Amino acid sequence: MKKDINLAVESAIQAVNFLKQEKSITFIESAALMIANSFKNGNKIVIAGNGGSLCDAMHFAEELTGYFREKRKALPAIALSEPGHMSCVSNDKGFDFVFSRAAEAYLKPDDIFISLTTSGNSKNLLNAINVAQEKKAKTITFLGKTGGFIKGLSDLEIIIEGFKTSDRIQEAHMAMIHIIIEMVEKLLFSPIALLKKLQNKALKLSE
Repeated sequence: MKKDINLAVESAIQAVNFLKQEKSITFIESAALMIANSFKNGNKIVIAGNGGSLCDAMHFAEELTGYFREKRKALPAIALSEPGHMSCVSNDKGFDFVFSRAAEAYLKPDDIFISLTTSGNSKNLLNAINVAQEKKAKTITFLGKTGGFIKGLSDLEIIIEGFKTSDRIQEAHMAMIHIIIEMVEKLLFSPIALLKKLQNKALKLSE
């Protein structure tokens, strides 16, 4: 068993090491900037995924509405996980529409819709991305494997390649999510960010 455990640990390390690649660093930076700017402009993010990725979506949202590393104001993030809504839409129209119906309800122009899918082949996320684009919201997608049929559809995406199983892909996704949230907090609430905010406020008052 120890041999199997060591192999699993090595695989987990490889998943996290994926974050060192330049494309991963660029994605993290771009996603943090996009999300921070959305919050600055009074917009929100809406996050969706299936199974383990739904749990990651909920984790993503609660770190923003609750607390992460800094004591700061709550940030508007919604994970699409409400069972009444999901069972209603599944029963009346089908599971492929549970996220798109919610996207129709919640999204406004310049909000951000974030999809988490290890396969890239979730029809309910594809439908939601289409609705988000119709609503003129921005889109970010976390993908795995080959990217599936969702590859190339969003404003910003990352594909965790080289892993056959969803667990390793989700581990890389979650590590990225934590770093993105850390960078968002730095962009919005670091002493430098707060100083710039005060300077801008002073400038407006003097005009």
